[in-house]
Amino acid sequence: MAKEEQGINALSPQAAYNLANITKTRPQYGALTPKWLPRLLEFKGLETGIYRVNRVVEGETPLDVLCSQTKKSDIIPDGYVEYELQPREYRLNSISTIINVNTAVEDVYSAPYDQVQEQLALAIDSLRERQESQLINNDDYGLLKNVPEKQHIQTIRADGRPTPDDLDELISKVWKEPSFFLAHPRAIAAFERECTRRGVPPVTANIAGGTFILWRGIPLIPTDKLLVDGVKNPESQSGKTNILLVRTGEAKRGVVGLYQAGLKNEHSRGLSVRFRGIDDKGVASYLLSLYCSAAILADDAIAVLEDVEVGEYYDYD
Repeated sequence: MAKEEQGINALSPQAAYNLANITKTRPQYGALTPKWLPRLLEFKGLETGIYRVNRVVEGETPLDVLCSQTKKSDIIPDGYVEYELQPREYRLNSISTIINVNTAVEDVYSAPYDQVQEQLALAIDSLRERQESQLINNDDYGLLKNVPEKQHIQTIRADGRPTPDDLDELISKVWKEPSFFLAHPRAIAAFERECTRRGVPPVTANIAGGTFILWRGIPLIPTDKLLVDGVKNPESQSGKTNILLVRTGEAKRGVVGLYQAGLKNEHSRGLSVRFRGIDDKGVASYLLSLYCSAAILADDAIAVLEDVEVGEYYDYD
């Protein structure tokens, strides 16, 4: 007959737990992303929330000039550079939310982490997530909705697999100092598989604190805001998405993000945090407002590769 196991004559772990200090984390919110697009896009601060893009009427050259070693004529061409009569104006959109905090909870439970600051930090991150989504998908100013028709291309392969040839075609559309590709992580993975299959694995580089793969020296920046079949995280193995190539910067006549400069109660770029007061139940309220938009200064500042398939895999055995 087996001998019964003897218990330990000592304080139990369950009882000791009541006297122990616990190391805690800040609130962890799995839906938050690095938000690379707002970090890499050049931004322009606005004075009054309106940004007018004045364009020159397109032609081979803005103005005729005389250029010859032996003058064929003594007359120097004259004229002027014509501007568009009705340039497009961009107005900032607002993204807002209100955070409520019970002051009694704040008073008692704010060690080691301040409850108000943690609530505000999560709310600000959520606003920044929405900002990145709007920069890409907004019906008015979103990059994906404003790519000029001539800057749309389809994948070379009928099945939609993103090949190195496709990205080269994008570069041919945005050849004047392209800044970065923008793609869903699954689209980047699909492109890497095509590179592996061809024996041309892309190199990597550290940029702005992140590690990215490069194609022709241009980084592929991941974002889940370029949706796959209309969602961020598709459950299906296959799906269609888009890949953007962007040139950024006002001096380069590229894509620029817009924000309101000099906000009252400014917390960070384009974001204000205002204390709204405490109600008769002791609840403190904070209004968070983020003002943003984006502008494409020249047609060749952006291009899109459409109907990219993310679900093609290979057996290398």
